[in-house]
This record gives sequence, C-alpha cells and structure tokens, in this order.
Amino acid sequence: MKILKQERKKFRVRNKLKKISTKDRYRLSVNRSTKNISAQIIDDKNNITLVSASSNSKDIKSMKKNKKELSTLVAEELAKKAKDKKITKVYFDRGIYKYHGRVKLLADELRKNGMEF
Repeated sequence: MKILKQERKKFRVRNKLKKISTKDRYRLSVNRSTKNISAQIIDDKNNITLVSASSNSKDIKSMKKNKKELSTLVAEELAKKAKDKKITKVYFDRGIYKYHGRVKLLADELRKNGMEF
C-alpha cells in the first residue's frame, strides 16, 4: 500500500521528535487549515493532550481578526494555559507545514510568551 506524500512528511518529522522526547519536554503540535489554526501540547509517553488552543474557540472567533492575527492570539492563549500547568520546554512539531507564514508567527509569539523550543 502506497503512503501519500503528506503522510510521509508527517511521519518523518514526528518520528524524529518522538525518538528524542524526554519527560521534561513535551511535543507542541500545530495544525493549520485554510481558515483556522490550532496547537496542542502532547505527552507522548502517556498519549494524552495536556493543553490545547484553537482559533475555533468562541472567544477568539468572536474577535473577527485576519488569519495572521489569529495565529498570535492562539499562541498567547496556549502559552497562558501552559504557564498555568508549569510547562515551559517543548519540542515544536510543525507536521507537514513549512516553518513559514502563520506557523512561524505562532512559534515566534510562543517564544515571546516564555516557551522554549
């Protein structure tokens, strides 16, 4: 069975991150669509999502911002939730997306708000 190009990219990036992940660092996964962006911090050892933020949430969606501004709002919300759970060090999992545009804006804003990756 042939695996699609996008799935190969996703597995390549995630498997490298999972090999080097430790207890003190979690994986920050980014998902992007044409209109929305979401991010979540995942504990791969226990297979659970610790913190998540999305531009589909009611409080962010009601602001009616453009896509780039949504990325910064999602990053601020995720960083705030992560600080409450005392998570500062993560591995950045960009998935199949290039580190460019909205994904880069999200990462830069997370760094400004105290996340380390």
